[in-house]
Amino acid sequence: MAKNSLSSKDVERLLATRSADARAQTAARIAADFDRGAFTETERKIAEDIFRLLVRDAEIRVRQALSDQLKENSLLPRDVAVALARDVHSVSLPVLELSEVLTDADLIEIIGMQDLDKQVAISSRRAVSEVVSDAIVSTENERAVVALVLNEGAQISEKSFGQVVESLGHMEDVQNAMLGRSGLPIGIAEHLVTLVSENMRAEIAKRFELSTDMLTDIILQTRERAVLSLSGESDEQSLEALVRQLNARGRLTPSIILRALCMGDSQFFAMAMAELAGVPMANAQALIHDQGTLGLKAIYEKSGLPESYFPAIRAAVDVAGETAFDGRHDDRARFARRMIERILTQYDNLGVKLEADDLDYLLVKMNSLPSEIQDRR
Repeated sequence: MAKNSLSSKDVERLLATRSADARAQTAARIAADFDRGAFTETERKIAEDIFRLLVRDAEIRVRQALSDQLKENSLLPRDVAVALARDVHSVSLPVLELSEVLTDADLIEIIGMQDLDKQVAISSRRAVSEVVSDAIVSTENERAVVALVLNEGAQISEKSFGQVVESLGHMEDVQNAMLGRSGLPIGIAEHLVTLVSENMRAEIAKRFELSTDMLTDIILQTRERAVLSLSGESDEQSLEALVRQLNARGRLTPSIILRALCMGDSQFFAMAMAELAGVPMANAQALIHDQGTLGLKAIYEKSGLPESYFPAIRAAVDVAGETAFDGRHDDRARFARRMIERILTQYDNLGVKLEADDLDYLLVKMNSLPSEIQDRR
């Protein structure tokens, strides 16, 4: 046939060709010309009819030639794209991963066929809608879910993230993918931290002979520190959700509240007190910062926290009240540094009770935060 020219006779000749290699070559040539827009409108319709014949060809190499050339063509007829997507892997996977012709409904139907490799290909698309992500997560196919979570082009709902943690959160590859995911909802991140710490518990228990109490303390401290790191990176709404979730799951402990205060995270402390005392945030703030001595004690008693922690809380609140934000770049980080410095230098006099490993942690944390001298440079 003449270059870039198609007619009904070409269709007849193609049907008469017995050689699979010849059909594959013809399929590749027509698909290449179609892909670069070399046909007239009439010729394009003829090419589409040829494609509809070729997707039923008995030879895989013929169908594969179409897939290779047309996987990214936005003008490919949808019925042809769907036929290729339902084919064997060598034909379908490139189309499933790259074709924008396929609709969400097409993709969800193929996900439901329980072909693991096809699910992974769909998870790896440049853009994955929330409904398609929901379908992938529902399969509980670890490989597909990991590919989805690693794909920053995939829109994943908080509900689906939660389902991932519940069904596959114990898997190391899933944990790593989730921890590396940007924009992970803070409530999901906190739940994930808990799962990771439980995995750590099992690993430490296998390697070292530790008492149950000592092992529990190590895991609790590690988890609480990780949660406070999440807190420092969160906006007010996310932080409020985190505090509420911690309380609902029995993880809003006296130790995490005191640690937050010693780290200069006064907002976490105030939200924790409001949550535990069952009062509005504004009321909690007013009581905490009451110029007298009764406001903080009143909300503390209402929170139900142990009385033994109150002297440390009182002292840390006083330090926070004497340490102000400076309004410059990284002022929150420098505020935290000044708070830690005060706690470390005066904690004996202030009545703040900290374990040795907490002191070590605060030292390391302080050294990672910007100093006043560094800021002026």
